[in-house]
Amino acid sequence: MKLKRAAIAVILGLFVCLSLYSWNLRSGQLDRLSGVSGLEAVKWVLWPGEWIHDHAVAFWDRYIYLVGLRELNDKLSSQNSLMRLEIMKLREKAAEAERLRKLLDMDAVDGWETEGTRIIAHRMGPSAALDSVIVAKGSFSGVKSDAPVLTPEGVMGRVVEPGFTASQAMLVTDRNSRISVRGQLNRSAGLLIGNGDGEPLSVKYMKINAPVDEGEILVTSGLAGIFPPGLPVARITSVERSDISLFLKVEAVPLVDMEDTEDVLLLYRTIAQNATSSGNSTVSGNSTATAGE
Repeated sequence: MKLKRAAIAVILGLFVCLSLYSWNLRSGQLDRLSGVSGLEAVKWVLWPGEWIHDHAVAFWDRYIYLVGLRELNDKLSSQNSLMRLEIMKLREKAAEAERLRKLLDMDAVDGWETEGTRIIAHRMGPSAALDSVIVAKGSFSGVKSDAPVLTPEGVMGRVVEPGFTASQAMLVTDRNSRISVRGQLNRSAGLLIGNGDGEPLSVKYMKINAPVDEGEILVTSGLAGIFPPGLPVARITSVERSDISLFLKVEAVPLVDMEDTEDVLLLYRTIAQNATSSGNSTVSGNSTATAGE
């Protein structure tokens, strides 16, 4: 029974195969079907690998691109920082050139020589109590005690302690500062006294009936022999008269910005040297005349 069924199945199978073969010979449909099926099978077998390959290549390309972009960005950022630093240096040089130009444009003072220098420190002394600056010139450059310190705006102070290569200068705002002054317009005389950093200057010993106005510029009188006459020092801010005092109560503010000034001029007296030279020549001439006689 089983053999009969198997034989029947084999015969039916052979019949179907022959039928399909004959049909395929006539129409070619099975060849086309097998070709399409094979292509689809190949596609679905190879497609995952291709997808992974494409995405891996795309990811790598993006990674390389981003790395290159980041390197370029870092390079541009570094160049930008260098350019900004260079611009800052150029601006600083331009500002320095402008300050030096103002110093050079100052009118010469008869009988005095000038020399420019830089401020290298502010407010020296115990607990920074002194209103002073350190300038980068000393006795090796000819700086002497009481040498006036100026800016294009006016008097800043005077040297009180010259060193070998640097000197300490007392500002007009220091409590120990005393400068003989006159009003630029009314010519009223007084003594300009410092009251400490941030405090207005006091003008002492101006007579009660002296003509003086608020806003008037005070200039050096030259009476003490330390400063040449006519240098601007301060501007009067208030004038008060009292019935119980013989003098006016006058306050003023310095013309120079004590905190932000960087470059100054030092004054050196030449009149005394010329007078000494003249005196020596006279003495030599007399000695010669005596010898001749």
